[in-house]
Formats: sequence, C-alpha cells, structure tokens
Amino acid sequence: MGLAKATLPFGPELMLQRVVRLVAQEVSPIAVVAAPGQELPPLPAEVIVARDKREGRGPLEGLLAGLTALAPHCDAAYATSCDVPLLSPAFVREMISRLGGHEIAVPAHGQFHHPLAAVYRTSIAAMIAQLLAADQLRPVYLFDRAATCRVPVSELAAVDPGLSTLKNLNHPGDYFAALAEEGLAADPAVARALAASRSET
Repeated sequence: MGLAKATLPFGPELMLQRVVRLVAQEVSPIAVVAAPGQELPPLPAEVIVARDKREGRGPLEGLLAGLTALAPHCDAAYATSCDVPLLSPAFVREMISRLGGHEIAVPAHGQFHHPLAAVYRTSIAAMIAQLLAADQLRPVYLFDRAATCRVPVSELAAVDPGLSTLKNLNHPGDYFAALAEEGLAADPAVARALAASRSET
C-alpha cells in the first residue's frame, strides 16, 4: 500500500477504527493485535491490545497473541485483518454460526482458505504455539491438524452478496475503489502521499 493501512482515513474514521466498530456489532470483547512498537490509532477503552512476540511470522503469530489475550474472556473468536473496511457484520455472524462443535470455521474457495475471516476456539492457542515452534507458519497446517469446518465461500454470498468481507485492500487502487463503493472521497493529502510512496518503490 505504501502507507500504514490501519491509519488510512476511511470517511470520518481510520481504517482500523472502522473495522473494530463493524466487528463490535457482533462480538465482544475485541482484541487488536499489533507488531511490537507499532503505533495504533485511538480505540475504544474496552479493546484489548496484544502484541506479536516475533515480527514477520505471518497470521499464526497474530492469532496466537489474540487468542491468548481473549482466552480468559471467551471460548471462540472471529479473526480479521485491519484492511477490510467493507466487512459485513452479517458475514461475521454467519461464520460464528458455522463453528458448531469444531475448533475452527474458515471460508474456503477450493484449496484456498481465508484465515483472517475465520472463527477459532481460543483453546487451540497451544496448537498454534507448537506449529510456530516448528516453523510451520502456513495456516493450512493448522486447518489440517485441528477440527476444521471449511465453509465454501459460495454459501456465504447469501449474507454478503459481494463477498466484500473477503476484499483486502492491498494497493492504492483497492483503497480508492472501496472509498468510492461507500460514496466517500479520498483525502487529497493521503492520495498524494500514496502516489509518492508508490513512485519511490
């Protein structure tokens, strides 16, 4: 993207603030996982902030930190990333309903999974720690090991017709398109900064 996604403006709020607000319509409490030393925008006082123990270890490292922080408060958690401002609360609700007696419920499209649009039992933190210790960093190792309900994304279109919850914003074009979809204008200064950062890479 060129700029920190969590602090990109999205209407009257920043991207992370928006995602937290949308998820909070369905679940509580909420834990935000950040890298060591990463600055976060202001968040509601009830949000739990956890930190990765090691940087650059992918989704499993963040899941371990988040599930560990939430374990005293709940037995399952919906995991998402900060760059899905079009997230649908109905999608979150549907994924939670699919967990049942499983340890994980994850959207799947063929062999491709969406680990950051999934529901996890907090009790699998130990399993994640074992995978990280063995340098098995791919989420699919966790899905193959745990009792996992793979939910076809086609079945989720009933609650999220455009599957917007699965649309990560990875490039400035994605960001501008998401703003336009919500009828929002890009901040001119941010647009210039994004253009400048892209030209430097």
